[in-house]
Amino acid sequence: MAVRLGLTNVASLGPRKALLPVRLPSLLSVPAPDRYPSHHRHFYTSLSSTISPLQLVRDFSQSQITMSASASDLSPISTYAKELAAAKKAASLAARLCQMVQAEILQSDVQSKADKSPVTVADYGSQAIVSFVLDMELSSGPFSMVAEEDSEDLRKDSSKEILSRITELVNDTLSTDPSFCNVILSEEGILSAIDKGTSEGGSSGRHWVLDPIDGTKGFLRGDQYAIALALLDEGKVVLGVLACPNLPLASIQNTTQNVGESGCLFSAIVGNGAWMQSLDEGSSPTKIQVTSTDDPVDASFFESFEAAHSLHDLTSNIAKKLGVKAPPVRIDSQAKYGALARGDGAIYLRFPHKGYREKIWDHAAGYIVVTEAGGVVTDAAGNDLDFSKGRYLDLDTGIMATNKKLMPSLLVAVQDSIKEQQQSASLL
Repeated sequence: MAVRLGLTNVASLGPRKALLPVRLPSLLSVPAPDRYPSHHRHFYTSLSSTISPLQLVRDFSQSQITMSASASDLSPISTYAKELAAAKKAASLAARLCQMVQAEILQSDVQSKADKSPVTVADYGSQAIVSFVLDMELSSGPFSMVAEEDSEDLRKDSSKEILSRITELVNDTLSTDPSFCNVILSEEGILSAIDKGTSEGGSSGRHWVLDPIDGTKGFLRGDQYAIALALLDEGKVVLGVLACPNLPLASIQNTTQNVGESGCLFSAIVGNGAWMQSLDEGSSPTKIQVTSTDDPVDASFFESFEAAHSLHDLTSNIAKKLGVKAPPVRIDSQAKYGALARGDGAIYLRFPHKGYREKIWDHAAGYIVVTEAGGVVTDAAGNDLDFSKGRYLDLDTGIMATNKKLMPSLLVAVQDSIKEQQQSASLL
């Protein structure tokens, strides 16, 4: 029997007598809760029971996390093992929804039309799933998330059809996971889950950071995109997960062609290294490392596929100064960070156009995956990235990532190229 979740105050309902038995897989008995946690008061249940159905769902979810954490690939066992298990589950489910929508886009050739509603559905649906799963799996303490979307546009009368489609997709996706197979979210529950992403973040407390679809143009083209999820603790990135449904499991080897099996899940916890596994259920993670090359000539570049996202001329000049022979590898989204972390290439450069402000959700997850894989990620002045200032990064010009051996020469080439660019601009 489904547990229906929406918006009301359950704390006022209290326990009731059961009208029908409530059963969830592998649950034999669960003690009735004394009270509902205050941060779940936006939910209501359509069932009456001395055992709250919501509590049953949460207890079942926690049992899954406990089993997952006990078989964790982390050594030593991390403080954030439970959060990592929840993050991987949330990102994987969101990726499942996005894959369904992308398949529909490609079948209908919607990328050639003005209608962008399919990517809107995937974007909101991904955020709703991640928000809901994290909130359910990690039931203790306040929940804060910094994310790209809010529900304002979805609450308009003109968005009723889109909201209905999002609700359908989210519930279909949740039903594929044993933890949530008996959960049905209402439209109001979807909107509430999305709005949990309106936190401003900051330097105190814990904040999840989410980009529900990083690389929307790649998503529309059928190319690379990522569900990027990270956790800030007192302003520091301590955990990151990148779900990259279209990234090949094997090295891309300086080609944008997807050959062989695809679908990568990257993860990292501070002090525990970076790992990669297939998005398929039951896959085992493998530890990854950035390339060890120390010769710039052999250092292939990653950069944004879209010219609007990065100054390709500046990147080209930097590569020339370093003596790089290989052509740049241009792929969408934070999939670049994942590919860099496993050694597919050596350098990632991002130099947005003047006036653009980098958002923390565009880099937080990729940042920790690369740094835990032995890499370095800084701004153009060599400063570490600071994620504690809210929703935006305060940067010197751009972002660069590479291994520790190449960073000194890369930093010199970057600063010289920027100086030359500025001098040329002043002469115009």
